[in-house]
Amino acid sequence: MLLIYFHIFNNYNINTNSKNIKKNICTILINLLKSYLKVLIVNHQNVVEIYLNKNLMTIIKNITYFALIMLTFLRSAIPSETNQEFNLTKIAENNYVHIGNHVSIEDIGNDDIANIGFIVGNNCVAVIDTGGSIKTGEKLKNSIREITKKPICYVINTHIHFDHILGNKAFIEENSNFVGHKDLAEAINRNRDFFLTQFKNNLGPKAKASDVVGPNILIEESTRLELGGRTLTLIPFSISHSYNDLIVIDNKTKTLWAGDLIFNERIPSLTGSLKGWIKTIDKIKKLDVQKVIPGHGGITKSLTEALKQQQDYFKLLLNQTRKAIAEGIFINEAMENIDKDNQLKWLLHDYQHSTNVSKAYTELEWE
Repeated sequence: MLLIYFHIFNNYNINTNSKNIKKNICTILINLLKSYLKVLIVNHQNVVEIYLNKNLMTIIKNITYFALIMLTFLRSAIPSETNQEFNLTKIAENNYVHIGNHVSIEDIGNDDIANIGFIVGNNCVAVIDTGGSIKTGEKLKNSIREITKKPICYVINTHIHFDHILGNKAFIEENSNFVGHKDLAEAINRNRDFFLTQFKNNLGPKAKASDVVGPNILIEESTRLELGGRTLTLIPFSISHSYNDLIVIDNKTKTLWAGDLIFNERIPSLTGSLKGWIKTIDKIKKLDVQKVIPGHGGITKSLTEALKQQQDYFKLLLNQTRKAIAEGIFINEAMENIDKDNQLKWLLHDYQHSTNVSKAYTELEWE
């Protein structure tokens, strides 16, 4: 019975700042049990026998009542930091993030691979990326409504890739402004048929062109958005990870939402320009931020920590690809041999790395 209560408290959704409360409650349960139980352990032929007093059923009933009361207290008195059903975590004041899974875009569950989330101001909410399906967008919207009823004034997309934008449709009825890089709207218009064909399961069997929602506010330069007592800075970049990347900074908490300009754990996906991405990272390194939310992978507390693995990879990719080109090695051989041992231990390296080499080779071949 005691193990059941430990299971309840260890799995109950409690704010990480309330660990001492959880510990104290469990201690109370233990002491309550000890006060009622008379335990005699007799070691006879390696068999441990535990004798309980005759009031066991009354004791269990009392402890059960106590546990239920404590659970009710915790639910009402302690704000939850994590929504376990949707893997939603409060990582800074009024900043909530859902961490995506590490699967490839061809796997089941590809609609939930990106880090997405939202920031709550005094007046309204800003969503940052919406996931790779309408269903994921709906889950994100529902998680917002569990925390606040404030209007969702902005839905910000960090770039065009499906795992960041196909959930936009879920927010149409919120009358939100959709925000993106100055080149994002045109890119979405060009790729609507591609999304409808390649990701029809993510959009639904009756999906139509209007279900792929693009921005109505285009960001051409560093821009501020007001949420009420909280200002966001949006910064667009030239060709890097993609052709339409931007980042979001919550100025109040100095939290950087980097989109896919930063990858952690999972290997970066190069679809834009390797040299352009390296230049962009040099600019991002100068930002004054205290937490970094990458487009994929775990959250870090510094840009140095967030960027190290990625910068080492870009240096390797740049130098070894240039070397292969200089030595007259053909692209297919370069794809097979450059970093074939996965020196930096990226997840999904076998799936993505050769494509990155191909993209880098094509870019660097004529420099």
